[in-house]
Amino acid sequence: MNNYLLYEIGVEEMPSRFVESTLEQLKTNLSNSLKDNRINFDSIKTYATPRRLVLLVEGLADKQLDFEEEAKGPARKIAVDGYGNLTKAALGFMRGKGLSEDDIYFKEIGGNEYLFATIKESGKDTDEILLEELQTIIKSVVFPKSMRWGGKNMRFVRPIRWLLALHNDNILPVNLEGIIASNKTVGHRFLGKKSIEVSSVEDYLSKLEENFVILDQNKRKELIHHQIDEVAQSIGGTIELDEELLDEVTYIVEYPTAFYGEFDKEYISLPKEVVKTPMQAHQRYFPVVDANRKLLPNFVAVRNGNDYMIENVKKGNEKVLEARLADALFFFNEDRKHNLEYYREKLSTVVFQEKLGTLLDKSNRIYKIANEYQTDLNIDKEKLVEAAYLSKADLVTNMVFEFDELQGYMGKEYAKLEGKDTLVAQAIYEHYMPRFSGDQIPTSLEASLLSIYDKMDTIAGFFAIGIKPTGSADPFALRRQSLGILTILLEKNIEFDIANLANIALDQFDMVEFDKEKVVEEIVDFFNERTKYIFKDMGIRYDVVDAVLASDEKNIYDLYERAESINKWIDRESLTDMLVAFNRVATLAEKAETKNIDENLFSEQAERDLYENFQIVDKNINQYMQAKEYTKSLDEFASLKPYIDTFFDSVMVMDEDMLVRNNRLALLNKIYESMLQICDLSKIVYK
Repeated sequence: MNNYLLYEIGVEEMPSRFVESTLEQLKTNLSNSLKDNRINFDSIKTYATPRRLVLLVEGLADKQLDFEEEAKGPARKIAVDGYGNLTKAALGFMRGKGLSEDDIYFKEIGGNEYLFATIKESGKDTDEILLEELQTIIKSVVFPKSMRWGGKNMRFVRPIRWLLALHNDNILPVNLEGIIASNKTVGHRFLGKKSIEVSSVEDYLSKLEENFVILDQNKRKELIHHQIDEVAQSIGGTIELDEELLDEVTYIVEYPTAFYGEFDKEYISLPKEVVKTPMQAHQRYFPVVDANRKLLPNFVAVRNGNDYMIENVKKGNEKVLEARLADALFFFNEDRKHNLEYYREKLSTVVFQEKLGTLLDKSNRIYKIANEYQTDLNIDKEKLVEAAYLSKADLVTNMVFEFDELQGYMGKEYAKLEGKDTLVAQAIYEHYMPRFSGDQIPTSLEASLLSIYDKMDTIAGFFAIGIKPTGSADPFALRRQSLGILTILLEKNIEFDIANLANIALDQFDMVEFDKEKVVEEIVDFFNERTKYIFKDMGIRYDVVDAVLASDEKNIYDLYERAESINKWIDRESLTDMLVAFNRVATLAEKAETKNIDENLFSEQAERDLYENFQIVDKNINQYMQAKEYTKSLDEFASLKPYIDTFFDSVMVMDEDMLVRNNRLALLNKIYESMLQICDLSKIVYK
């Protein structure tokens, strides 16, 4: 391969969760660096294993592009004094650009002359640029957690142990805090050579494979998938595949070899997730199921190496899993000695937040909200309240203490074993949903409401004590909680007044003092910001989002429907003229001192015509809005435009007679209020 850059960063084993984002940052940093330095290239490929991050640039130019720029200096009247000499301003411009008097000239722009100079710079060799830039792209990577090591003045996710840098088969001796890049890499930690000298890209790739390193993560993932399927089939089952686990395993091995293990059938009697969680979350094993999706007493694991002494590895993995499953069985049996009511009382021993009380206090608040909040939804209120009462009880069970991934799930399982209604048990499990962006939402309305109450309790409490997300800081994930609420409202088409719910939630916090009116306003603003985020993510224009949020509508799903309608409706040629007219209405409407219109004060035909037609339009809009026909509502409102234009052309709104003036302003205010039923068109950007 010609015209390439191969850059390998060798590190100690990285946590798999950091690999993708690190690769993306390195690629972006290098791409920006090459573009900023005027170095052409065709593509950048990235590869990663637990021990190496690799960038491969193809079609890389040998030199920077030449640079030419016409630099503008001060105007002649500033650059030259009355004797024709260059002033300090002109000399400063020349000094800053490294110019002499021979380089400068004057050019006329807009009737004035300015000092100019054409600056030319020959492109440097790419190697010269890369020696500096290849350090910078590493130092610019940001991690949630990073390390310093060996007295180096830099941080990285794990200590960097070697660098390999080749440009067109030539070594680039990049110096990163004393780590000098070479043409040497290392093989697999146990199976490969400790030092491998490479002469080209092709040589690099082939020698890594010879030394038990499959560099391409996609190839490695495909291989793992194939191997685990094959192994599972060999024991009469199939893999219950978890894509996240497959990705994770891909980034913890350089040379995968799958194998199966067994565990005691006794553990199969445990709830399915109790068996799967130690396997997947703690050991990174793949569960094996039969044709009915029931767990088999087997697992498939992936070794970072070949099949040498694989039986010993199998026994070791079985032993580790056996210990975890034995713990799980013990915890399950211990937990079953008491009911959920018992565990609910123990919530008083765990602090939720120093100022907001214990988990029992939180549980009581959710219970009260479930009791007090009135809704028109067709739900089983009794079962919702029961689920709210028990929703947090499993947090103090032995099982959840050991495996926190099982929160909610164990509550559901224990509730079922106690004979609780399925709806109650499922709501206990689902009230944590959605747990992250893209996660499943609760299935029942009861679980949906419980999830909303729980999340709103957290948001209201933290806002009440002055803890709010700022910038990128959101340590208590309040944004995620609010997005969870909005997602449920949208998906389930549940009508909720956020301000009302926030009010009820805040009523439960009698242990802290706060300005309730102010906090409610802050919470509503907080939700409006999140609503904007969601709608924009769904392709709605930001000004359309502002326009619908200015309406009186509180139903998030309804707001989305009208935002989508408006988003399409405003895509018309006549929009600008229309919005100019309605903006004049909106601006003057704010000046109205009364809302009463006296037809006897109309003196011009234009105001009578506008009033008469407005009454017809307003009536039609009401009907269309009830039927949620937003486009028809907008069309109806737009039909007022000619009457509004004539009104402004022939009527002096701000008449000297205050009665006449206020009457005309009241008419405009009525029209503006009618518009707000749909949205505030004055928020639409049309210039």
